[in-house]
Amino acid sequence: MLGGSFSMNEVYRTIPHRPPFLFVDEVIEINAEAALTKRTVRSDEPHFEGHYPGNPIMPGVLLCEAVFQTGAIYLVKKLTGSGKTPEGVTPILSRIKEAKFKNMVKPGETLTIEARFKESLGQFHFMRGTVKRSDGKLALTLDFTLALVKEQE
Repeated sequence: MLGGSFSMNEVYRTIPHRPPFLFVDEVIEINAEAALTKRTVRSDEPHFEGHYPGNPIMPGVLLCEAVFQTGAIYLVKKLTGSGKTPEGVTPILSRIKEAKFKNMVKPGETLTIEARFKESLGQFHFMRGTVKRSDGKLALTLDFTLALVKEQE
């Protein structure tokens, strides 16, 4: 149904995010239950200039964003594979719940990001996300909801 990894050009066709606000470097796998992506945190990213200068820490909100983008990739691929994706809709974040920041993320880390499908209710799609650091330790867990919203003209 969904297949394994795919190119960044495919990511660009799937979600509207672009650098510097794209927090997925690679799609590892998309299956019926989840998407798995990777992101290498680079020291030259602009937010590090002001987020704890001299001791850079990846902002938690950007870790969340990486999960949301992974979830949006999953959702579009899942619905496209089932033939259900209506034209002219975009997955938009509608809820964040139970975000827990477990360990700091520093430049040089390669993150493994997972967005796991839980259930759908109408246009709302409930998911669970995790971010793991290079050492396998959890950096973030959260529940979130994406809604399919018609694109504005």
